Amino acid sequence: MLEFSGAGTALSTGGLEEASRAVGLGLAEVWAVISVETSGCGYLPDRRPKILFERHIFHHLTDGRFDNRDPDISQPTAGGYGAGGAHQYDRLAAAMRFDSIAALQSASWGMGQIMGENFKAAGFEEVGDMAEAMVASEDDQLLAATKFMLANSMSEPLRNHDWAGFARRYNGPDYAAHDYNGRLHAAYQRYVDGGLPDLRIRAAQIYLGYRGFPKDARALAVDGVMGPSTAAALREFQQSVGAEPTGIVDDALIAQLLA
Repeated sequence: MLEFSGAGTALSTGGLEEASRAVGLGLAEVWAVISVETSGCGYLPDRRPKILFERHIFHHLTDGRFDNRDPDISQPTAGGYGAGGAHQYDRLAAAMRFDSIAALQSASWGMGQIMGENFKAAGFEEVGDMAEAMVASEDDQLLAATKFMLANSMSEPLRNHDWAGFARRYNGPDYAAHDYNGRLHAAYQRYVDGGLPDLRIRAAQIYLGYRGFPKDARALAVDGVMGPSTAAALREFQQSVGAEPTGIVDDALIAQLLA
């Protein structure tokens, strides 16, 4: 049985550059896809990869055998998602009780929200291998997304800033209903004009969430920007471990967060 909560390692400079080289894209284009697909982070605060369970994919992969037994997780039409986050794992678990392989293939995973049924295009022999990589690190998540893009000829429209062309391939024919192309363009322009996320600050934001900071249960934005909320959460954490509350992110702080 797969353990879905693992290391959950944040994106590294090496991982980002490897993915960018593999797909032949600039960093701003890569970040645009990341921010639109997963709101900037590949993990939940409990270190499980972000997923979205698709009941219509499960229906298709299992020939509708479980539609009447559990309509929440098997239906011929998309939708019925309910709450995000942990609830999607409840739905995945329910589906796995019927057919574990089809269930894993029916969820979209990680930073790129790659459907499990596309495991081969993402570079894996089995869907279970893909799920394990999603659990391990954001570097693995992003590399899988870039392999999927390459396998499906998606890098060229993204490289040419054909946002609609990329969104059509990546998100399907209904992309315009969710303004994927507009959101991609806006995210790209934001990174071009305002600069790229600081990966060390971004890692600190993710690891603070794992450690339960800030304690007032507000979720920090994982954007790689040192804003007031991030600085306050850092100081709160430093005080909790008896360190000087500087609010500064350095290697020592990252090590403390991971301890």
